[in-house]
Amino acid sequence: MPHSDAVFPRAGTTFELGAWSAAHLQNVEQALARWVTAEAPDGVDHGAPAALVEAMRYAVLDGGKRLRPLLVMAAWEATAPAEPGQAGGNPESALRAACAVELIHAYSLVHDDMPCMDNDILRRGKPTVHVQFGEASALLAGDALQALAFELLTPEDDRMCARRQARLCRLLARAAGSSGMAGGQAIDLASVGMSLTEHQLRAMHRLKTGALLQASVMMGAACGEADEVAGAALSVYGAAIGLAFQVVDDILDVTADSATLGKTAGKDADQDKPTYVSILGMEASVAYAQELLKQALAALTQSGLPNTGALQGLARMVVNRSC
Repeated sequence: MPHSDAVFPRAGTTFELGAWSAAHLQNVEQALARWVTAEAPDGVDHGAPAALVEAMRYAVLDGGKRLRPLLVMAAWEATAPAEPGQAGGNPESALRAACAVELIHAYSLVHDDMPCMDNDILRRGKPTVHVQFGEASALLAGDALQALAFELLTPEDDRMCARRQARLCRLLARAAGSSGMAGGQAIDLASVGMSLTEHQLRAMHRLKTGALLQASVMMGAACGEADEVAGAALSVYGAAIGLAFQVVDDILDVTADSATLGKTAGKDADQDKPTYVSILGMEASVAYAQELLKQALAALTQSGLPNTGALQGLARMVVNRSC
């Protein structure tokens, strides 16, 4: 992983999010392409069916913002002990965590798009996995991606200590399970056609969308061994941008088209799902997203961390994005 001032600028310099993101995205893409194969992450070919691996790679590679991996890397960089201008700690742990959270995200999209849930036909600008490969293959591909995420976090050699493995697995499992993403999706499905309060909608989206985004930040912080004060502040930051992401998603579902989004636009209204726009209105939703951005940036100030340029840039990107 490159360690240069162009990628990891010194505190106080102008931060270039584009250059920073490009370097990390290249590492993440290469790692995903290397690990989502017929071979296990340990390099041993365990005979995974080629058709299943093809569906897994279709679900993961060549698409998506990779926001969650970038949050892992940004939080790791901000908290890892290092010389000024460089990211320290264990880059192998951070890269594995970044890829693991993206695999969980990809699996969730595969399952969410299936006819038994959202019944969507477009994702990341291409047919959804169940459209391309069939429902049974899509279900199995999602299952396999979920399992692979935890395999990445538990290498057999000494590149990641047992304590860190356990911490990362716990963070990811909790964010993905019944008290996180899966629980939020269950509430979402049960809420179709219902009138929710703003409080109920916020609670649903903190689980469905926010939990995994917040966990991405906390997994990066765990790789960097953040202290208690920084960890608490980063948790607040992660919660704020996790909710902001969904608020903006609801706005874009109304204002953008399918080609721009890479997924079906207007589907929330078509499916009679409660959203921030339907409950608060467009103007209040935009204002709320900006308020959440302020909360996220304030949390970074409270963290006392000197190297938060990437986290600041990602927060602004989440709120000000157009797709």
